[in-house]
This record gives sequence, structure tokens and C-alpha cells, in this order.
Amino acid sequence: MRCVLSAAAVLVLIAAPLEAQIDPEMLAGMAARSIGPAGMSGRIADIEAVESNPEIVYVGTATGGVWKSANGGLTFEPLFDDQPVHAIGAVEVYQASPDIVWVGTGEGNPRNSVSGGGNGVYKSMDGGRSWTHLGLEATERIHRIALDPTDPAVAYVGAMGREWGENPERGVFKTVDGGATWQKILYVDQRTGVGDMEMDPTNPNKLIVAMWDYRRWPWFFRSGGPGSGLYLTVDGGRNWKRLTPEDGLPEGDLGRIGLAIAPSDPNVVYALIEAKENALYKSEDGGYTWRKHSTDDDIGNRPFYYFDLRVDPQDPNRVYSLYSRVSVSTDGGASFDVLIRSTRRTSTTATTAACTSAAIAARPGASSPTCRWPSITTSTSIWRRRIT
Repeated sequence: MRCVLSAAAVLVLIAAPLEAQIDPEMLAGMAARSIGPAGMSGRIADIEAVESNPEIVYVGTATGGVWKSANGGLTFEPLFDDQPVHAIGAVEVYQASPDIVWVGTGEGNPRNSVSGGGNGVYKSMDGGRSWTHLGLEATERIHRIALDPTDPAVAYVGAMGREWGENPERGVFKTVDGGATWQKILYVDQRTGVGDMEMDPTNPNKLIVAMWDYRRWPWFFRSGGPGSGLYLTVDGGRNWKRLTPEDGLPEGDLGRIGLAIAPSDPNVVYALIEAKENALYKSEDGGYTWRKHSTDDDIGNRPFYYFDLRVDPQDPNRVYSLYSRVSVSTDGGASFDVLIRSTRRTSTTATTAACTSAAIAARPGASSPTCRWPSITTSTSIWRRRIT
């Protein structure tokens, strides 16, 4: 009888509304922690939320296709199971009409356990219910997509190209007809692809692109070479300026570069640069000139796996670095503090969380930088950051 009553009590507690049981203020001081899984599995490549309804979230996974949540990450549904590839490198929502979703296939973080390659670009016009393949099959890995917020027909695709060999299908591609045709507008050589790409939120014709000279062999990985560098255009890719040490960049061959433009002040641009001395560089004139800003140990590690930056949409001095950990700067990149630490046992899981958490957080329209870190879980760990 006692067991029956206990089970009934448990059922009552489960059925009771969660809001009636937990006062959110009691959780305000709790830090985020990973709750698994602990083994090496899929990685989260990209997250995009719908700005007009942040409960709608699209997740691109390195090995598991595209997923969608309509309730802020409590549950997810797979959207890409019927497509021939499941390795995702980039997801982008056209915010003016958020049922339009672009996906670039092929993982863009070429670690030693990298997933298989992709077969180009896909687009959905109905929130992920159906997809159209738009070509660029031979790019293998698409790491970034940038959409013109004023014209749904204009898109830029940053292709890394083959990881295990050389090919000419890399660089920046542009379409002005919704993906029916493509033009290669930035190309260096067969060894160099796009490591990162940022569009000025106030000027869709201005892009800053980090080109990355890289190659993997079974016994070795080369990150960097003469092809790596920063390029800037202000006319939609018709003309490009390659930035040099005269503009404040480091001397010698460069490796992978992570970029971030501050949405609230696009003159502020950050670049995390792999070089002889890895460092964070900062521009305060929209990317034309740079200065070395910090070599803080907590900025990032293993740049050939990931060099990713995000800037708070309301505060240009609040910068997140996403790597094996999540670290944050509140002084414009001069110093960083670790928000989420990884462990040897869960380093891959922590990397996944790092690559997703601030991606959800850094949505335009957030009111202040105060945050909490409850966790949500799909095929691999995701940590969600709310700005309230």
C-alpha cells in the first residue's frame, strides 16, 4: 500500500505545472554544466533562431542533418532525413521572411574525426518541410552563408573546399536569383577556402572574409599558408581589398581566422588570428585597419578546429569566444573569463556546447547582457543561453 501511495504521489508531482514547483529566482546563481552524452558523437555546427519568434530554432549538426525546435529547444524534430547528405556546415534564416531557410552542407570544422563531405546548398521556402538542392556540389564543405536582408534573391556562400585534397570549387560564391545560378566572386587558389565570413548588418554590400589555406593528410594537418588572409569588399564582391601587415595584421603566413562584427556598432570588428603568435585583433573603423588587442590564454585554443567569435547584439564590448570552452570579455576583448569549462572526458561535448550556446544568445533585440544557462539536449549536448 505504501508503494502504491508513493507512486501516486510521484504521478501528482509529475503532472503538476513546472512553474508552480520552481521559483526561477532560486536558479539564478546556478552555473551551466554538461549533462551528456560523454562519448564522441555528433557536433553542432550551427544554430539560427527566428528573431521575430526566438522559440523557433534551427540546428545544423555535423553528422545528423538539420533539426528544428518550435519551443525554444525543449523538443526537436529532424528536417533533413530525406536528403542524401547529413553533414551540415551552415544554417541561415532569412529573417524578413523566416520560412526561408538556407543550408550549406559539409562540416566546416575539419578535426581528425571530421564528418563526411557535403554536396552543396539547399533552400527551404516552408520552414524546413521541403528542400530544394541549389547546386555547388563540388564545394564539399560550406562553412558560412550570408543573406542580403533587403533582397531574398541575394546570398553569399563561403566554401572551404576539399579537406583531403585540392580543388577549385572553393572561395565565395554569390547568387542574385535565389540560387538558380552562382558566380565565384572571391578565389585565391586550389588550397584556400573560406574559414569565416561576416556581412555588415547595416550594409549588405560590405563583407569581410577570412580565407584559409589548409589541408589534412592521414598523418598531418596543415593550418595556414600563403593563401590565408583577410579580404574586404564594399560593392557586393565586385572588388576586393586584401588586408596586409600595413593595415595592422601580423607578419608572415596566417592560419585560421575567426571574425565577428558588433551588430550595435559595425565599426567594431574582431578577428581571432592564428599566426606565429595567436592573438585577438580589433578594428574600430569597420575592418580597414587593425591592432593586436589581446593574447589572453582564455581567448581560444586549437584554431584549426575552431576559431569562432560572437558579439553581444547590444554591447560591442561584450565578446564571446567559442572553442573547447566558452569564454567572455566585457572590456572589448582586452581580457577573457571562462564561462563553461571542458574536461578531458567530455571535451567533444563541451566543444559542441561552445559552438552553439552563444549562437542562440547573440540574437538582435536582446535587452541586456544578464544571462542564465539552462541546458537542453538532442543528439548531443546543447547549452542554451538566455539574455534577459
